[in-house]
Amino acid sequence: MPEIRTAHPVGRRGLLAAGGALGLGAALAACGGGSGSGSAKSDASGGASGKTGPWSFKDDRGVVAKADSTPRNIVAFVGTAAALHDYGIEVKGVFGPTKKKDGSADVQAGDLDISKVTIIGNVYGEFNVEKYAALNPDLLATEQWQKGSLWYVPDKSKSQITKLAPVVALEASQTTIPKAIQRHEDLAGSLGADLKSKKVTDAKARFEKAAARLRAAAKARPEITVLIGSASQDLFYVSLAKMSADTSYFQQLGVRFVTPKVDSQGYFEDLSWENVGKYRADIIMMDNRSSALQPSALTSKPTWRQLPAVKAGQVIPRVTEPIYSYDKCAPILDDLAQAIEKAKKVH
Repeated sequence: MPEIRTAHPVGRRGLLAAGGALGLGAALAACGGGSGSGSAKSDASGGASGKTGPWSFKDDRGVVAKADSTPRNIVAFVGTAAALHDYGIEVKGVFGPTKKKDGSADVQAGDLDISKVTIIGNVYGEFNVEKYAALNPDLLATEQWQKGSLWYVPDKSKSQITKLAPVVALEASQTTIPKAIQRHEDLAGSLGADLKSKKVTDAKARFEKAAARLRAAAKARPEITVLIGSASQDLFYVSLAKMSADTSYFQQLGVRFVTPKVDSQGYFEDLSWENVGKYRADIIMMDNRSSALQPSALTSKPTWRQLPAVKAGQVIPRVTEPIYSYDKCAPILDDLAQAIEKAKKVH
């Protein structure tokens, strides 16, 4: 897995290796309030047009980003860009996991057409300041995994980057899926998205239906236990559900999770592959990002193959860094609900 270094104590394992990874969040507080200003005319498809006048937006650091007019040359972390795309707001450039080695789009790119955006950086620590400046950006949008931080904006060039355009950071950890979606909607709306379009309202209805389905599945199958995992070549990480935005929300809906003995940071427990069977689970949710080893790469590990959930075919992807739109989060809830509905009790 890629090395990640930050000025904060969580460090590599608490961010990428274990999942941005295995939960940098706690569903303890709502995201900060947001505000956008300016008038907008939007088309029926959810796209934006005709927004004029001064623009401002209070992000989840409590920082107010301001511009003389609504930003149009937007550069964003790929997941943020993918969420904005779902509301009809397009970006000029992206950074973060966007293109895989074979040239196809990374899972975190969602429905973005990656051939139509400038990739400023594709891995952690990579951010081409010259490319960024050449886009004449009037907004940089990213996420916040640790208080005050800018996700995938390198510390070494942060001061240069933040001087070029206003910056917005939206909470990605100390929140829940519905709250995070709302904040991404707030930003999209401030940029001119039509939040009352049929596309948006239909997606919200699907999300609410999926949430009800997951709640019902968890209630009907209280005996089913789920483990949240992420794999590297040497270690297997087990996440504490309440410490991440997605799984804390699933827990609120009634899903029963394995409770690992977390380390001093409080987010996860790392296990050697010899001890991967420490916890008994009926379903395993595995980190689906390109920074983690996928189940197909683990078949050479005998201890993995012997896990009851693996033998029963009850391993499902975990969308560790969700794209915070109703359109992208509804399937996540449906997939987990379906897995619980169909699961066999294997321990």
